[in-house]
Amino acid sequence: MGVQFIGMVQPHEVSETIPRNGPAVDPAYVRVFAQAHEHAGFDRILVPASATSPDTLLTVAYAASVTQKIHFLLAHRPGFVSPTLSARQLATLDNYINGRVAVHYITGGSDEDQQRDGDFLGHDERYARSDEYIGLLRRVWTAEQPFDHEGTYYQAKGAWSEVKPVQSPYVPIYFGGASAPALQVAGKHADVYALWGESLAQAGDLVRQVRAAAAQHGRTVEFSISFRPILGATEAEAWAKAAQILEDTRRLKVSQGFSRGGPQQSEGARRLLADAAQGDRVDAHLWTALARENGGRSNSTSLVGTPEQVADALLKYYDLGITTFLIRGFDPLVDTITYGRDLLPLVRQKVAEREQQAEHLARKAA
Repeated sequence: MGVQFIGMVQPHEVSETIPRNGPAVDPAYVRVFAQAHEHAGFDRILVPASATSPDTLLTVAYAASVTQKIHFLLAHRPGFVSPTLSARQLATLDNYINGRVAVHYITGGSDEDQQRDGDFLGHDERYARSDEYIGLLRRVWTAEQPFDHEGTYYQAKGAWSEVKPVQSPYVPIYFGGASAPALQVAGKHADVYALWGESLAQAGDLVRQVRAAAAQHGRTVEFSISFRPILGATEAEAWAKAAQILEDTRRLKVSQGFSRGGPQQSEGARRLLADAAQGDRVDAHLWTALARENGGRSNSTSLVGTPEQVADALLKYYDLGITTFLIRGFDPLVDTITYGRDLLPLVRQKVAEREQQAEHLARKAA
């Protein structure tokens, strides 16, 4: 089965501890950042989206042009572009970059952010729209002849695309969202279901729920989970780094006038805050203080320790059936290089050893 690693590239340098440096679109930074992921051994790079961020499709196209082999995960919000047009855009991109793109569909957990783009649907209705949107995309990608569609949110007559994805049968679908409506859409459409960095108990529960939702459609789903690893030569050094990151985050928020805020309409954020309510440290190495500080927004939990300790912590999630890890740091470029040197090879080695042992036991039992 193996393990996959996804990093994250933003179109300019910024993090919770680093104020934005440079313009909103910094091609030189994107080039260096994407190439650093490729050299570090990441399998894929996420390009995130919000209602104010630069266009993700164009950012992926540029990042792909300055790399050779690494794949991309394009964050995409259903509902703002016709799905028939999106299908052609994404299939065209897949052709130009030789099948190196997957799409992470972000339905939206914040009414405020959705409304910046003129979307005034409520939380649950957004997921109903995503269901129809993704279904229509898949049909455009796989249809052998023009078709009509008459749905709740979209209507089309003679829908058809000359361009089909390089990847068969369609561009891989990543999907997130922890609410009941989100889980139903994930079970119906997701190739990979993406979790934020929850505790082992909560993550295991969510994996079981998504598997059950997928089974209703005769499907299976793979899983990805997101963390912000904080590494140190010793455990004490790693925890000291975590404390400094929290202090720097608080100072930057004050200087820039940011408030803590709440989880808005995101069930995923509420789940992170539920873990944080157990304390700053959960499951020995899961650090939740930053999630509580920012109201559960985004993937804001960390695994803290030596590379060996963090690798072992990741393997516990692997044992739950989670085979993809989306990791990014608070010093984004530097941490990418560090992960490639100290963490990725170690996790891959441990997973390979685990699989070899399982194969040996299976042969022995046979």
